[in-house]
Amino acid sequence: MNFPKDFIWGAATAAYQIEGAFNQDGRGESIWDRFSKTPGKVLRGHTGDLACDHYNLFRRDLRLIAGLGVDSYRFSIAWPRIFPRGSGKVNSKGLGFYKELLMGLQELGIRPAATLYHWDLPQALENKGGWLNRDTAYYFRDYAALIFQELGDLAELWITLNEPWCSAYLGYGSGEHAPGIRSPQGYLQAAHNLLLAHGLALQAYREENLSPKIGISLNLIPQEPVSQRPEDLKAARLRDGFQNRWYLDPLFRGEYPRDLQESSFIGSFVQEGDFSLIAAPLDFLGINYYSRDRIGADKEGRPVKYPAERELTAMGWEVYPQGLFDLLSRVDRDYGPLPLYITENGAAFEDTPQEGRVADFERKNYLKEHFAQAARAVEAGVPLKGYYVWSLLDNFEWAYGYERRFGLIYVDFKTQKRILKDSGRWFRSFLKGSN
Repeated sequence: MNFPKDFIWGAATAAYQIEGAFNQDGRGESIWDRFSKTPGKVLRGHTGDLACDHYNLFRRDLRLIAGLGVDSYRFSIAWPRIFPRGSGKVNSKGLGFYKELLMGLQELGIRPAATLYHWDLPQALENKGGWLNRDTAYYFRDYAALIFQELGDLAELWITLNEPWCSAYLGYGSGEHAPGIRSPQGYLQAAHNLLLAHGLALQAYREENLSPKIGISLNLIPQEPVSQRPEDLKAARLRDGFQNRWYLDPLFRGEYPRDLQESSFIGSFVQEGDFSLIAAPLDFLGINYYSRDRIGADKEGRPVKYPAERELTAMGWEVYPQGLFDLLSRVDRDYGPLPLYITENGAAFEDTPQEGRVADFERKNYLKEHFAQAARAVEAGVPLKGYYVWSLLDNFEWAYGYERRFGLIYVDFKTQKRILKDSGRWFRSFLKGSN
């Protein structure tokens, strides 16, 4: 596998999934604090109250990151740690934590990649309507502006939002994620307000004249037709519209997909000038890739998901490395040219320590196959600049609690002991060029 010498390799995490310290040093309540403590919402009633206790153990974790040999570390900033009420008075201790983390990374020669929003909306703003309330986008702008003013030059990459589809659909459509609202149309409104928040944050960033790069991370899932029948092709196109193009088209074409506009109610929440903000030029696009969907049409022509054809991860997701090459090629062809980063890719498997070792051959093989597809894309001319493995640590996996492990590093959540898995050892060797 050949990659350019300046290719960035990293590992990624998110605040609520690893930090713990939910009520420490002035942090406010997030929607995930409230949601995870609501009976029946998270597997086994797990919460992120402690998680990996990274807030208190981050210096230890910095040494682990350095030992892994990565070029960069991607993490997220918890909005409720900065503004416990979503706006108003800044929590200096929360801001100080991230400043110390960023400076610690720089001292180790590790390039920070910071995400402003990875799903942990302050509960105080949810009480005002959350992402269904347009005002939340403006609160986000104010939060972003403060972060850029205080920390802007300390990271090399800034990411406004992580996976707005998840925040919108899982949070406000299906209700599987916080805040747990089920609204077939409300999630489109939430999606628009999230994209508006991105645009406003981007505007605030440009006003600071900062030198690092800024972008957004989208979870893009290829929607592949199960056959070439016209009805299956149409069904896959429809699913692709709401899964992928609903975010790509506003960002790069300044409009929602034209083939879907008649079936939506976008006129009720889009205001003049929104798309000029949303479609402002990006420095890069982050792509989170895990799997594909196989789509066909039912008897009424509606899209249905077909069973996988290959091995599944512990999440029930098909292992399909080819999809990464196809996706990178498609984005570059349809929306480029633009520098691309894989900001998440990885897999959950059943990991069990034995005599101080975690022999996770499946994850090692998963990564190796996906790295090969990334190399293939680079060779084909796709401007792929970096690759972040999800995740650095086993962590709180949202509605699955601690039952799904994605980490290169195993975490015993009772003792907080960390064990570098065999996949992590392989990744370290790969980065040294010995594999």
